[in-house]
Amino acid sequence: MEVARHERLIAKGAVRLDLDHYLEVLVRKPGAFPGSTALEQARSAGRFTPVHDAWWDQAKKMHGERDGTRALIEVLLGRHLPHEHVVADLAAALRAGAMTADAVALEARKAAQAETEPGPAELLMAECDDRARRRSERRIKAANFPREKSLRAFDFDANPNIDAATVHTLASCEWLKNGQPLCLIGDSGTGKSHMLIALGTEAAMKGYRVRYTLATKLVNELVEAADEKQLNKTIARYGRVDLLCIDELGYMELDRRGAELLFQVLTEREEKNSVAIASNEPFGGWTKTFTAPRLCAAVVDRLTFNGAIIETGTDSYRLATTQAGPRNPPRLAE
Repeated sequence: MEVARHERLIAKGAVRLDLDHYLEVLVRKPGAFPGSTALEQARSAGRFTPVHDAWWDQAKKMHGERDGTRALIEVLLGRHLPHEHVVADLAAALRAGAMTADAVALEARKAAQAETEPGPAELLMAECDDRARRRSERRIKAANFPREKSLRAFDFDANPNIDAATVHTLASCEWLKNGQPLCLIGDSGTGKSHMLIALGTEAAMKGYRVRYTLATKLVNELVEAADEKQLNKTIARYGRVDLLCIDELGYMELDRRGAELLFQVLTEREEKNSVAIASNEPFGGWTKTFTAPRLCAAVVDRLTFNGAIIETGTDSYRLATTQAGPRNPPRLAE
């Protein structure tokens, strides 16, 4: 079985590094990409072209150094695409101002549809679909959701308090572009966590970076980071994701230090990146969680300004399921 093929080296001590062999590592550590010997050799060999560089420069301007570089690496991971197709797709995406790997895949799909030969076009379209699927799977996995939930599995008839049209509008993720918040408020068992995970999954599938966490787990992580003098690094990490989903906010009282640290995370994201929370307490009851009145008011302000609020009501799905018995349980699940 052939594992890899390299050109023969004549000079003594010469080293040939194939950039393609390092992409899986570099996508996790994009900071190592710019100065890598493999990139230098790929550029010298003409495999990394000026078109690559031009697209990369624009991606870094739009998404920042790290994420722009990761987007380029994700493009290069499409190994089944011929080199000339990758260059053409990057050029088309550059002209369109589309600086994501998904956009390059879309350009590849357009090129495939324009092909007169059906066989290669179908293969190329399948490769584009496969690449997009793998990227979505990586983003969903990175979000750290505790279980799978989808809007398709949510029975809106089981909870008339939730407007289906509003939820499907949120699923378009336009609110994420403006860094707007979302609050899901209601009693236990009314579908808050289901909705939070499902909307987070929709965002990940559309290319956004998402992170899910429980409120108490996040606070504990922040306290530990502060004790280890890693607080700024931890807050910055949570600040970089496009959507931070915080579940079970309000279930437990936070001490002043924990509440202040959580407030720092919210302040870091304010009007830049979205926060979605699920809470069993109405806003008037948040003083049980944030016992300092001024801090509580500031938290509520940051989580509601220009945001959407969905009240899921008080009728518990779990209780309804128990009372209905096993024959016809409602389908709504948190």
